[in-house]
Amino acid sequence: MDFNELCLGCRTYRRFQPKEIDAGILDELMENVRIANSAMNAQVLRYVLVREPSLTAAMQPLIHWAGALPPELGTPKAGETPVAFVLICKEGRGNPWDDIDVGIAARTITLNAYAHGIGSAMLGAVEFPKVKEILSLPADWDPRLLIALGYPGCESHIVDVPENGSTKYFLDEKKDYCVPKRQLSDICIKK
Repeated sequence: MDFNELCLGCRTYRRFQPKEIDAGILDELMENVRIANSAMNAQVLRYVLVREPSLTAAMQPLIHWAGALPPELGTPKAGETPVAFVLICKEGRGNPWDDIDVGIAARTITLNAYAHGIGSAMLGAVEFPKVKEILSLPADWDPRLLIALGYPGCESHIVDVPENGSTKYFLDEKKDYCVPKRQLSDICIKK
């Protein structure tokens, strides 16, 4: 798969197959995020890889899925939930560029996962204090983003932004995700 195909396929998935992810693939994701770019090479990010079924199940009610959809449509049902998570945390005070590092780390993880056919969702609407408690994290680890991982149980398609300009994603008749994206000419000036 070339990089363009990787970017086209690496969409947000919110329904997954109940299929375990090989530990070697998860280790590869963690190794590649370990060596990712970091502002000032400060390396203030810490990661928690969660794959224990009892912990992934305990985390499910603490995630507020698909804010653009009613919960009955956007929240994965039993048998559709992610089989693993990566929690990205900041340790200590950090620096003004921490959130840029979070973005770099998240995109590294999700692209790497999709190269193996694994779907993902970057989640910020999460009850992080409760997740931190469930996972018994150190006091100075501040959760910044949660990434859900699993083999996709749905499809996600890029569609044109409708005439009304809405960029809200929606479900089609098959309950697959449709994600409106602006045209390149709308977001890029070429000189």
